[in-house]
Amino acid sequence: MFVPVTSILVDDQAKALAFYTDVLGFVKKTDVPAGDARWLTVVSPDAPDGVELLLEPDGNPGVQIGGEPAAQVYKKTLYEAGMPFTMLGSTNLQQDYERMTELGARFTQEPTTTDFGAMAVFDDTCGNLIVLAQQD
Repeated sequence: MFVPVTSILVDDQAKALAFYTDVLGFVKKTDVPAGDARWLTVVSPDAPDGVELLLEPDGNPGVQIGGEPAAQVYKKTLYEAGMPFTMLGSTNLQQDYERMTELGARFTQEPTTTDFGAMAVFDDTCGNLIVLAQQD
């Protein structure tokens, strides 16, 4: 068993693609129409056949909480609580932090040493806080 694709909920696929490629350094792998949206994935340039990250729209009107798309409610709740949505890995956290900061990424937590290595938290501009971790 393995993970071929995992999702990150985004509020705007075009904005997400720009951030995840131009700032984070992923490369676009798949971009095909899917109803009102796109099946839009990115991958690490170091692992083009590895796990794909699906930039999935968060506005599905078919699943709602209190009259709003459930994914948007979930994301907003996590964001307001300061809880990251997911984790990405880095082999050099300090270098990635500096590069991303120069490219305009906003970090809510600067690199910090932890029991398992180091981590920082950034805002992906699409409604998510993301942990960037370097494991030792």
